[in-house]
Amino acid sequence: MRYRVLIGLGLALGLALAGSAKSAAEDSVKQPPANGSTGLAVPRFVSLKSDKVNVRRGPSTDQAIVWVFSRAGLPVEIVAESENWRRVRDSEGSEGWVFHSLLSGRRTVLISPWAKGQESVPLHDSASTGSRAVAELQAGVLGNVVECDGEWCELTVGDYSGYVEQNKLWGVYRGEAIE
Repeated sequence: MRYRVLIGLGLALGLALAGSAKSAAEDSVKQPPANGSTGLAVPRFVSLKSDKVNVRRGPSTDQAIVWVFSRAGLPVEIVAESENWRRVRDSEGSEGWVFHSLLSGRRTVLISPWAKGQESVPLHDSASTGSRAVAELQAGVLGNVVECDGEWCELTVGDYSGYVEQNKLWGVYRGEAIE
C-alpha cells in the first residue's frame, strides 16, 4: 500500500491576474537571454522577498499600484530592467514594475499553475518516473529549488523533498540546469 500526501496551496495568492501561465512559460523560452542594466540575464527567474509587494504601472513610486503580490517566495520572471526597477511577469502572464530590493535571487517554483483543478503532480524519491512518489503536489503549490538538470528538479516542499519533472514547473526554464 502506497502512502500519499496531498499538499495544497493553502494560501490565496490575492492577485488580480489575467492570461495563461502556459503561454507565459512558452513565451519565456522563445528568445535567448540578453543582459539587462545589471549585467544579469534578462529574462531570468527570481522570487519575492516579502508577503506584500506592490506592482506598479511604471518604474517609479509616482506610478500607480496596479496590484499587490501577497506571498513571499512566489517566483516571478524579470523581463526588463530600468535602473532600480524590474519589470516582472507572474505565472499567469501579468506584468508590472517592482522595486529591485523586494526581489531575491532564491529560486522557487510553482507546481503546474496552468493545471488548476487537474490531477496532482508526484514528488518522486529519485529523478525517474518509475521511482516511488513521496507526495502528491497540487497545482499552485510553492516549492524551493535545490537543483535542476534540465529534465528534473530536486525540490523541497514543506517537510518533503524529492524530484519533479521540470516541464511541470513554473519558475525554471525548459532545459535549464541549476546547481
